Amino acid sequence: MQKGRPPREQHGEMHSSKPSVSWVLAARDPHKLANFYAGLLQTEAQTGLADHHWIVPLPSGGSLQIYTPSRHRPWPASGAVLAPCLQRVTCHNPLEDLRCWRAEVLAMGGSSPEEPRQESFGAECWLTDPEGQRFLLLVTQAKEPTEEAM
Repeated sequence: MQKGRPPREQHGEMHSSKPSVSWVLAARDPHKLANFYAGLLQTEAQTGLADHHWIVPLPSGGSLQIYTPSRHRPWPASGAVLAPCLQRVTCHNPLEDLRCWRAEVLAMGGSSPEEPRQESFGAECWLTDPEGQRFLLLVTQAKEPTEEAM
């Protein structure tokens, strides 16, 4: 067992993929900003999880996810509009899996002023690392296999 890493809960163990890392960038016009960065990076912007979410693949791997924050949340302060996003995909309940993942992060020294919440695209929760830097945990639902794939 790695030092500083809590054991996985047996009952609430997540059955999801390993986390992937991307960057999330708040924008008032995410489509326009996604096209701007896609042009700079010589890639092509792709539609994301909702109308207000776009993904720009990074040439060396990973992605830049550009989104408009919820109207129910304050706009991120200047300097805090760019943050890492750690994402997992689950075959189970995204909110329950996120709660378990968040508990692991808290046990490692992270903190969170908010509870995980279910959104139309999955479950998310903003946290801070031990130095106070913001990051997002996101758990999305795996797509159901089609009958053709079975």
